[in-house]
Amino acid sequence: MTRTAWFEEVQKNISDLIKRSPAADVERNVKAVLGTAFTKLDLVTREEFDIQAELLARSRARLEVLEDQLKALEQKVNGLSTPVASSGTATPSAPLPPSLG
Repeated sequence: MTRTAWFEEVQKNISDLIKRSPAADVERNVKAVLGTAFTKLDLVTREEFDIQAELLARSRARLEVLEDQLKALEQKVNGLSTPVASSGTATPSAPLPPSLG
């Protein structure tokens, strides 16, 4: 038996021993009890939290894009509602005084 194979065999035996020990049973039981308690507390896992955080980030980014599009459309509508003279300046909404007209 080579030295590497011997170390692997020892490592496997130790792992098997730990899996069958009472400590492993206690660990499994504690995890089960804590899992039940956390479920009753309505907590989420880190994975679920990270997924929701990513969805929120994407939603915020999309909202910013939509807000920019809305501003552009509002400016376009406001620009269309103001009559423009041929010189490119806005036509006054009130009539000119007789001295200027």
